[in-house]
Amino acid sequence: MVRSQHPQDLTIGKLAAAANVGVETVRFYQRRGLLSTPKRLDGFRHYGEADVSRLRFIRQAQTAGFTLEEIRQLLTLDSGEDRAAVREMANKRLAELDARMNELERARASLQMLVSECAVGKTGPCPILKSFTS
Repeated sequence: MVRSQHPQDLTIGKLAAAANVGVETVRFYQRRGLLSTPKRLDGFRHYGEADVSRLRFIRQAQTAGFTLEEIRQLLTLDSGEDRAAVREMANKRLAELDARMNELERARASLQMLVSECAVGKTGPCPILKSFTS
């Protein structure tokens, strides 16, 4: 028997493929309460386009650096008009990313200096390894 494809006729595998994630990712988000788990019908759980959209939203928010708890808050705000709250969260995230980028730049500069020192000396302990123990 061939079933017709309708908006709520995506299996978990098709949902995952439509959002370009793995099935275990879908299940993880369900366990975390970010994505609903529909009841079984004919032995299968059926998902729709709203589920695909929500899953894509979660992935995009993660790509932007938001934590799962922040994404939960964004999902709540998405249903409303509280642009100020969303902007505040995004500004906070930007500040955190800027701080992390500064930290990474310092680490990069330090490592570059150590690589240069390592290339100069041919004897004695390696400056890179020595820096990790001091």
